[in-house]
Amino acid sequence: MSQYLLQRIERAENITVHRNTEIVALEGQGYLERVIWQSAGATNPAARSVGHVFLMTGALPSSRWVQGCVALNETGFILTGPDLQDASRDAPNWLEANPPQSYETNLPGVFAVGDVRYGSVKRVAAAVGEGSACVQQVHTSLRRWGSTGG
Repeated sequence: MSQYLLQRIERAENITVHRNTEIVALEGQGYLERVIWQSAGATNPAARSVGHVFLMTGALPSSRWVQGCVALNETGFILTGPDLQDASRDAPNWLEANPPQSYETNLPGVFAVGDVRYGSVKRVAAAVGEGSACVQQVHTSLRRWGSTGG
């Protein structure tokens, strides 16, 4: 989450942030009336009258499963397109004749979009847009592979 948003949330008098907390239950009749949560280290769950809940589930990518297959930065975000210039010049899958497209990884024909991609905007609408734009890049990649015999 952007630093300026974090600061605004922390200063807002009508927002309470509960870090390291698991929501155990949401209760209500037709709308949210109560939230029951368990904070880390607490022995009993807490129940409060609450009408709205917003979750921040973290900002670290879940990319461990592709480690060793595609290039990642030091925090685990997948590198694509221009961000590969320094990181992947020596990678065996690099195609000098066909540099990767903006959402293409160092593994030709493999793409990454959304929050897991280094440099993404980290917004749902942006991820959807990246996915839509990536479709054209997939078609371009398929034409490349068809013409190069890859």
